Amino acid sequence: MRIPSFDLKRQYQNLKMEINQILQEVMERGQFILGENVTSLESEVSTYCGTKYAIGVASGTDALLLSLRALDIGPGDEVITTPFTFFATTEVISNLGAKPVFVDIEPDTFDMNVEEVEQLITKNTKVILPVHIFGQMCDMDKLMEIREGYNVYIVEDACQAIGAVYNGKKAGSLGNTGCFSFFPTKNLGAFGDGGMIVTNDEKIKEKVLMLRNHGSKKKYYHEELGYNSRLDEIQAAILRVKLKYLDSYIKRRQEIASLYSDLLSDVPYVKTPKIKEGRTHTFHQYVIRAEKRDELQKYLSDNGIGSTIYYPLPLHLQKVYKDLGYKLGDLPEAEKASEEVLALPMWPELKDEEVREVVEVIKSFYGKN
Repeated sequence: MRIPSFDLKRQYQNLKMEINQILQEVMERGQFILGENVTSLESEVSTYCGTKYAIGVASGTDALLLSLRALDIGPGDEVITTPFTFFATTEVISNLGAKPVFVDIEPDTFDMNVEEVEQLITKNTKVILPVHIFGQMCDMDKLMEIREGYNVYIVEDACQAIGAVYNGKKAGSLGNTGCFSFFPTKNLGAFGDGGMIVTNDEKIKEKVLMLRNHGSKKKYYHEELGYNSRLDEIQAAILRVKLKYLDSYIKRRQEIASLYSDLLSDVPYVKTPKIKEGRTHTFHQYVIRAEKRDELQKYLSDNGIGSTIYYPLPLHLQKVYKDLGYKLGDLPEAEKASEEVLALPMWPELKDEEVREVVEVIKSFYGKN
């Protein structure tokens, strides 16, 4: 691809000297699991997010899993969440024996429709799990009202939204826990898998620390079944370098998004992202709604431009959840979005002229059709 969906090489070239230096320091120190870079990164992320605690784990998926385990979620419990997200969000619910309950999404933000959450609450509801999809936070005020009224937990899936702000509060800081992914393509990405849980609750922090290390507080003494879910020292070192630049990366993503939206404003076949009042959007992805989406994607590819469909089949219609009894038409906004969404190239090092080229190809497609 002449202009791929994302390019990790340009960022590395910009950070090459810093990253190579810190990696050499890690190698020479010889400690690769839960070392001083992990401890420092946890402190730096908690400060960045405005939370008391941060705990490094092996992935964003594990951040979600260990959050739910720390809240004692298990068989018979229900977790209300969105069907318009990566599978990991609900995979962890199901792997704990709990039941995902799906709520439809808002058509303009793709976030869960919080106005429909309350009607889904039952005596078995233990957690509401909002996903701050593509980098914009859900309506957390409404969810916090529901939390207080029904005595349920909130676990923020902020895996795509580190640095996003809602009424002055950072993503991850409003729920009982917040979960981040450091998958390489994320706004803050490692050179492999990695994740982080943030919380203001000391009991949750202590439980997660134990769960991530085989259920052990003291070496070789195990209080319960846990996991091997430790963020390794090499990834933490790389993330510490990148964290210093995260806000500048987000600013650049916002500039790219603004340019896309301006250039696409006169294309009636395309709907550009909406940012709600009181929120910032970190644009982990720049996602449009497009008429003839599949044909447009092929045309972009034929012209050397990458794009991605997030997500082609909502989770309530996945084969693995057939037993939950959902059918086509139950969650119409999520289903419609899956037929129309297209993520355009987006990464901080993307050049303005490349954005313009992407838009020109889009305009050329619709001019021919």
